[in-house]
Amino acid sequence: MADRAARIRLLALDVDGVLTDNGVYLGPVAGQRVELKRFDIQDGLGHTLMHQVSFEIAWVSGRFSEATSLRAGELRVRHLIQAEDGRKIPPMQALLDRIGIAWDEVAFVGDDLADLPVLARVGLPIAVANAVPEVKAVAQHVTTAVGGHGAVREVIEWLLRARGQWDAALGGYLRSREQHD
Repeated sequence: MADRAARIRLLALDVDGVLTDNGVYLGPVAGQRVELKRFDIQDGLGHTLMHQVSFEIAWVSGRFSEATSLRAGELRVRHLIQAEDGRKIPPMQALLDRIGIAWDEVAFVGDDLADLPVLARVGLPIAVANAVPEVKAVAQHVTTAVGGHGAVREVIEWLLRARGQWDAALGGYLRSREQHD
């Protein structure tokens, strides 16, 4: 797996069920539709660690959500795909073409049936612990944490360690904290 991890240049993440706990909270506030999602803070710090080693991250959702846009902005996610038609392959292909990365250089983390087409194409398919059996069957790695509860952080740490970048990422993060405190 370390050899496979060494070839990865992009970590792509499904949103609902991977970055969130799969809950979508809807309701009216002052007459406006409001959607809320729960994101894990440790997953967010994992993104910061990836930024320390200039590692590309993409979020790939089959639906638009302002909550997703807001959190992606906070975490400086450069590649946000919200495919309103639910199809993830065409926008993923466009992203890969634009940044010059091949499918076999992508790790993708998924949890549900909508993720199967992407998981079938990438070089490193990963499932969260609570993924459906069909997703786990195609995954080459399954997290111990469930989606929305540290699974992304687990993948990030595993990937950075496998690539020999953990110390650089952690050191960069700690140096940046010293400058801000």
